[in-house]
Amino acid sequence: MTSTYLPDKRTGPPTGPPPSPRAAVRGRRRQRTRNWLTAVGFQLPALVLFGVLVLLPILFAVYAAFFRWGGFGMPSDYIGADNFTRLFKDPVFLGDLWRCFLLVALSLVVQLPFALALAVLLNQRMRGRAVYRMLFFAPYVLSEAITGVLFAMIFAPGDGLADQVLGKVGLEGVGGEWFADPDMVMATLFLVMTWKYFGFHMMLYLAGLQSIPKELTEAALIDGAGPWQRFRNVTLPLLAPTLRISVFLSVIGAIQLFDLVWVITQGGPDHHSETMAVTMFQYGFKRYQVGYASAISVVMFGISLVFALAYQRFVLRRDLEGATTTMRGGAK
Repeated sequence: MTSTYLPDKRTGPPTGPPPSPRAAVRGRRRQRTRNWLTAVGFQLPALVLFGVLVLLPILFAVYAAFFRWGGFGMPSDYIGADNFTRLFKDPVFLGDLWRCFLLVALSLVVQLPFALALAVLLNQRMRGRAVYRMLFFAPYVLSEAITGVLFAMIFAPGDGLADQVLGKVGLEGVGGEWFADPDMVMATLFLVMTWKYFGFHMMLYLAGLQSIPKELTEAALIDGAGPWQRFRNVTLPLLAPTLRISVFLSVIGAIQLFDLVWVITQGGPDHHSETMAVTMFQYGFKRYQVGYASAISVVMFGISLVFALAYQRFVLRRDLEGATTTMRGGAK
């Protein structure tokens, strides 16, 4: 039985017999190899930068955490896990953990609901809506250094804008040493944090609200649902993926907070506003105890990593289901 071998219209009739199955398999393997090498070639520069600027510092910090090292030369005085033992007996670091938990709790209870309320309000039709959005988002555009200097001037004792305004309305006793009073410093810092970062979360929520089909809200309105019922039963469930991402970013930001605290208080007074990052900086670049500072950085990294993995596993799981695709382009 003779098989018909059609010619290629681009190259003319074939000059030989059709390729054997083994040759076809080899050709497919060569094509896959070329595709793989092409992909590696495009990704290699980014992988090299990631390895040099991220992976190597992490690995070196883990290595240095087991040495008593001042930062000069290579670590040589091996002390095992003494830095970690000292870390969890240090009242300053234990206070850092408590303040980290406090900032996370306040962010989830105060800052994010405030941003959500403003996002829902600015999602309504009103005059000047774009201007309000710009004004509320503007603080996030400012750098942490500028924000710190600005609020250090606003809350300056006596001459600051905050004390002047309180004095005009007859509340002179409310103000005072905003950043110098151990009982007030964290509340004042959280106020600055909220002013700085709520605009970012507000814009996240606005983006999520605008992706909700209006037909669903209109259908609930026709069914007689009030504003609170529409928000609770329609808006909030559809906004849940955005809320989960916002919570994740807020928690990670609170764990790694450094810039605002360092510019405004440098951890004072008497360590009452220090965070883990500020303590790490103090020991690493002020006291030249780089081994101990590396241990703090490793603990910070471990806390962030454990939280990120647990959050992805138990909270973001429903958002990731169906989003992963196989190499063939099909959904898992």
